[in-house]
Amino acid sequence: MSTHASTRPAPHPAWAIAVFALIAIAGLFYVKWSPYYDRAFVAADTHSIGQSILMGTQSAPPAPSMQAALDYAVAYGLAIWKAMVLGLLLGSGVQALLPRAWILRMLGGTGLGSVVAGGLLSLPGMMCTCCAAPVVAGLRKCQAAPGSAAAFWLGNTVLNPATLIFMGFVLGWHWMGLRLGLGLVMVFGLGWLLNRMSRGRAGTFDRAQMQAMQAADGDVPGDAHVFRRWMRILARMTLRLLPEYIVLVLLLGAARAWLFPEIGAGVDNSVLWIVGLAVAGTLFVIPTAGEVPIVQAMLSLGMAAGPAAALIMTLPPISLPSLAMVAKSFRPVELAVLVAGVVGIGVDRPVGREGHVGSPFRVCRIVRPPPYRSPHANLK
Repeated sequence: MSTHASTRPAPHPAWAIAVFALIAIAGLFYVKWSPYYDRAFVAADTHSIGQSILMGTQSAPPAPSMQAALDYAVAYGLAIWKAMVLGLLLGSGVQALLPRAWILRMLGGTGLGSVVAGGLLSLPGMMCTCCAAPVVAGLRKCQAAPGSAAAFWLGNTVLNPATLIFMGFVLGWHWMGLRLGLGLVMVFGLGWLLNRMSRGRAGTFDRAQMQAMQAADGDVPGDAHVFRRWMRILARMTLRLLPEYIVLVLLLGAARAWLFPEIGAGVDNSVLWIVGLAVAGTLFVIPTAGEVPIVQAMLSLGMAAGPAAALIMTLPPISLPSLAMVAKSFRPVELAVLVAGVVGIGVDRPVGREGHVGSPFRVCRIVRPPPYRSPHANLK
């Protein structure tokens, strides 16, 4: 009896759980909830949430150059750095501050339930794909199933409640319906598919396995050890993820004109343009809700509805930098399925001659954005 009691893992420090909750709530309020609440009123009043980060006030992206790379990296960095810091704190905190048994119990299963849980947990986050990537990496380190981690990752962007509201006020509520309908398919459909692929590899974890994993990883020792482990994981994640992330953002910033060679009336509803821009949108990196002013500007310059809808679905969920950040957290085949699924959902919508775009709701008629209050608002 005494031997059994001595081998039982100690309770996880309550202060660690409280610190994680405080960082999550205070950080999200400061970085996401409060700013987006204010921006929603701006969107309702002006039908705009800012300039297109892709091209600013110009009618086309700048030619490839080092200056174009630096300009984009600076603009993008200023938009996301607070959320990236928060993402690193939460991604490391998931591994050090929370009991692994919680993650395993909620997100470790390979059924649809864990996918739904991951998608629902993503809704308060409202992070861009790169800022959510450290959290996804942390969840996978704690043995969250591939599908539930992917649902959390994709849900942060395509089901972002703030972005959906911005989209309704700026582009029209038919666009919001399109995004919501296809976003639900993307988040829960791809998550379910990844979990189904992993069923032969990942079994359920019983209590003994959980306790062995916790003991091996030092998940339950004293307060000082937990804090040191958190700082060690945070430093390791920062040094591993940020350098390649910065390099890829610079490269994509320089290559904007190659990825988006035409953004005006010359872009019609042909399959070539829809597929091409779906692939470009999947690779390119933008801040949270950045797709809204980008598509707003493109529609105002005459772009057809089909390619614009493809960008609405492919710009936010993943990007080349975010894929690099989670490359060690998923198998290559799982990442390939995610990329193919995002591109496929961006492409797979019939476009009629009068600008009707198919959606799961079949109520989305794509038209031009509402009129703006100033002659330059369509590019702001």
